[in-house]
Amino acid sequence: MKKISVIIPVYNNEGSLGILYEKLVSTIKSYNESFLYELIFINDGSHDNSLDILKTIQLKDSGVQVINFSRNFGQMAGILAGWKYATGDAVINISADLQDPPELIAKMLEEWENNNEIVINYREARSDSTSSAITSRIAYKLFRYSLPTLPPGGFDFALLDRKAMDAINSLTEKNRFYQGDILWVGFTIKYLPYLRAERVHGKSGYNFVKRFGNFMTAFLNVSYFPIRLMSLIGFVTAFSGFIYSFSILHAYFIAKTPFNGWAPLMMLFLIIGGFLMIMLGVIGEYIWRIYDEVKHKPNYIIKDIYTTK
Repeated sequence: MKKISVIIPVYNNEGSLGILYEKLVSTIKSYNESFLYELIFINDGSHDNSLDILKTIQLKDSGVQVINFSRNFGQMAGILAGWKYATGDAVINISADLQDPPELIAKMLEEWENNNEIVINYREARSDSTSSAITSRIAYKLFRYSLPTLPPGGFDFALLDRKAMDAINSLTEKNRFYQGDILWVGFTIKYLPYLRAERVHGKSGYNFVKRFGNFMTAFLNVSYFPIRLMSLIGFVTAFSGFIYSFSILHAYFIAKTPFNGWAPLMMLFLIIGGFLMIMLGVIGEYIWRIYDEVKHKPNYIIKDIYTTK
């Protein structure tokens, strides 16, 4: 019998957990009653009643496992923990806020049984705020320079065959971008578009600062573009400075034109100084990630595991 693992990171989702659990179980059973399932909820330091609700669900269903973090470590840490503990033949990531419709799992399982080792539900459209939609569109457009196969709207909702799951679990880097990891390992991929629903229960824990931090982690993880852009800016600036210097010397010695005032010099100092500060900041981002990598701290710490196994 085939076994399906569903990974659900949870952070302050008390309003949606009961509904999500019912929909997940009914979807898997309606697709194929012979399938075994395990639902792995990862409580990522929730401050509401999410953990109590999950413990109640776990007590009545042996197919449910609850991993409780010692504090909030972030969505990526929750996904990594779920991947590590998942034992199914197919492993599915889904959000806990019901913005990813659980009913789509049936189509994902169908594609998986048609020998697609990775099935990705990508966001064709999203019912988010205007600012979130615009910033996400810009971010994913930048990602696609390094990951051309990344869908324009990105994805969170994906199914991984056991072979693909084992390959991803073999990766050991700390600062992860799991969409990039999924696309990097290869295997046969099937893309399915869907409309990401509007959030009904609770409030998103992502503000602009967190979203920008996640973008920087992901972008620096998959792209050498910032370093190459720095090199290009340096070359263009140096070449422009050489041409400008030659024109000044020509004007002074050939045309007998005296040097102009301090304004052009100040402009050059400010522009070049600004470029240098930006370049140092980008280098600092890469160095920090190297430092973070060599410390070998775990991505998460588990406080409790609630299971009947």
